[in-house]
Amino acid sequence: MLKLTSEQLSAIISHAQATNPEECCGLIGGEVDAAHTIYKLNNRAANPLITYEAAPEELFAAQRQMRDRGEQLLAIYHSHPRASDPLPSDTDVRLAYYPAALYLIVGLAAAQPVLHAFRLSEKEHSWEQVEYEIVDE
Repeated sequence: MLKLTSEQLSAIISHAQATNPEECCGLIGGEVDAAHTIYKLNNRAANPLITYEAAPEELFAAQRQMRDRGEQLLAIYHSHPRASDPLPSDTDVRLAYYPAALYLIVGLAAAQPVLHAFRLSEKEHSWEQVEYEIVDE
């Protein structure tokens, strides 16, 4: 189960709110299931209002930083600004290239932001919602 601190959760939600109405994207690095670092990336998708694509140079730089810090990729996050109960889109599942990573989606359409975590399988074109835990150190 992925463990995030309330500060990390806040950073992800703040990133989603700052890019609204466009989708945000980023990575979460850490060890085992404990998140250590939030890597905010710029969305360079052709239509960032409905999809996300990390800027390749930023993606590679974040992965390099993870390696240097001894972290592994735990999760990929992005936002669905017009969703109150965010679920993976067909595009999210089709582009789930990191099967070991969790996928977190922030929905911004409700009174309060909502974050859900999923395991996505591009190969099987399926998804399942999973739990995550907020821990404060």
